[in-house]
Amino acid sequence: MAPTAADNAFVEFDRVQKSYDGETLVVKDLNLSMPRGEFLTMLGPSGSGKTTCLMMLAGFETATHGDIRIGGTSINHIPPHKRGIGMVFQNYALFPHMTVAENLAFPLEVRKLGKSEREAKVQRALDMVQMGKFGGRRPAQLSGGQQQRIALARALVFEPELVLMDEPLGALDKQLREHMQFEITRIAHNLGITTVYVTHDQTEALTMSDRVAVFDDGRIQQLAPPDELYEAPQNSFVAQFIGENNTLTGVIKSIDGGRCAVQLDSGEVIDAMPVNVSKPGERTKVSIRPERVEINKSRLSPDAHTLKAEVLEFIYMGDIFRTRLRVAGREDFIVKTRNAPDQVRLQPGTTIEIGWLPEDCRALDA
Repeated sequence: MAPTAADNAFVEFDRVQKSYDGETLVVKDLNLSMPRGEFLTMLGPSGSGKTTCLMMLAGFETATHGDIRIGGTSINHIPPHKRGIGMVFQNYALFPHMTVAENLAFPLEVRKLGKSEREAKVQRALDMVQMGKFGGRRPAQLSGGQQQRIALARALVFEPELVLMDEPLGALDKQLREHMQFEITRIAHNLGITTVYVTHDQTEALTMSDRVAVFDDGRIQQLAPPDELYEAPQNSFVAQFIGENNTLTGVIKSIDGGRCAVQLDSGEVIDAMPVNVSKPGERTKVSIRPERVEINKSRLSPDAHTLKAEVLEFIYMGDIFRTRLRVAGREDFIVKTRNAPDQVRLQPGTTIEIGWLPEDCRALDA
């Protein structure tokens, strides 16, 4: 018999629920399995349940119902320090009275490693985060970015199979944050570590992850690789939450295979791909990404439905042009075009026609 996904799972949540008061569920019937070596991000707004899931995996919270397994073994009753998990928090949690090297040696002392082995592992972990010369300093003598590197090194020093990270880059400035995103991903993949990363920053999730679990209201709304999540959202919440998105509301007029015609509330008809709509007469929100809107009609098929649009605002952003349009009665419709030598700069006050490929426009739940 061929192995199932569950046979290859390293981390598993099996029908997990969590309630703090015995009535309201903050995590609802969560099923999730991760293979070894995967970098998975739990993404969602505040209160969506993502951090609670991470804390249950770490052992700082207990599941009200269901089972959490690592490597096939249930960990519900194993205390946090015996789970062999590395943790990185937003606030670094370094011991201020210890040097950097002593901070890193601490998890190794707890595991009763000999002095020479400890020193070798500490040096290796420091080199891994490019902090090899800082072993003698105390945390207060380091910048925020350096402290975050040390916190990462401390989580990796005892070579855990699983590392959990809770908003670890939240306190860093934009440039350093972006640099650390690539660093963390590179190190995780080089070492083959299984990583569960929690953030509410969608760009971070898209750039770092093998797969992203989008949480809302205690449930996973969609679990998919970043490109699929962005280009093929399964419902309106995911479409709105991931990246920038134009939304128009209307009613399904006809459905034929992989195409549907939507009559917008303003009366116009557009082409879309039916995702979670099934019959004419259903209300829908259609989702179209700003970079997939076509302002050059010659690139569309002759029978494509187009819409009249009034240019309200043109914003020059360096690498891209961002244009705000009035479309189907809405004034927040955005088009993004690349700053190419032949690209047209649309002038406010002019009227243009726009359209798109039906597969780029998704008819979602209303």
